[in-house]
Amino acid sequence: MFIDTHAHLYFDQFNNDREKVIQRAIQNKVSAIITIGTDIENSAESIKIADKFAIVHAAVGIHPNDCENHNIAVLDDIRKMTKLNKVVALGEIGLDYYHLASEKDKQHIFFREQLKLASELHLPVIVHNRDAHEDVYRILVEEKAFKTGAVLHSFSGNIDYLESVLSHNFYVSFTGVVTFKNANYYRLIDRVPVEQLLLETDSPFLAPVPFRGKRNEPAYIKFSADKIAQIKGIATEELARITTENAKNLFQLRLK
Repeated sequence: MFIDTHAHLYFDQFNNDREKVIQRAIQNKVSAIITIGTDIENSAESIKIADKFAIVHAAVGIHPNDCENHNIAVLDDIRKMTKLNKVVALGEIGLDYYHLASEKDKQHIFFREQLKLASELHLPVIVHNRDAHEDVYRILVEEKAFKTGAVLHSFSGNIDYLESVLSHNFYVSFTGVVTFKNANYYRLIDRVPVEQLLLETDSPFLAPVPFRGKRNEPAYIKFSADKIAQIKGIATEELARITTENAKNLFQLRLK
């Protein structure tokens, strides 16, 4: 069984067939999906979806590209959301120096404050990092995110950066990009201990081959898992078993 640790099921692309998407995931051996908020509105939507479907859980938070539209007081609402049923993490939080939709200083404030909140609430964090490797790592360490746990989703960076991240027992996950013909993830995936690896789709984005360019969905997680298992030299079933245990431990999932 697989766990998709990163999807965005509230997107409009799922409005016409969200229930069928969930059914296809179940049929393709997905035992849990975490749908990830990026602002106050879709964090609330993530909770609603999680409440509606047994296999779905939610994460809530303010994405670096969305913090420009919020006052820091919005974190009081995020705090309240974490008390609701099936919220298992703070996320998606972090830094984005590529889009720069928000000023760096404001991104830093939101990132640090959400890390402090996660520490207070004993919740893991789901981290977005786009061209901000050094600052993301520094802030994670300064705020002692290793105490409650973190995953750097859609991991990017070189092997030295990966080594630094792994040294603090952070998890990493990779999207369907690993299946692309010219993707250069072999060394990174080969280096990651399977005990620090999670699986994700980032649906509706980054669909794996053979669905590249189309809408992604949790049912497609097997294609990324197959590629990662091939690189690791283990069976897909073994990768699924270990990464499922990793996700259950990080997010304190109690699956039926």
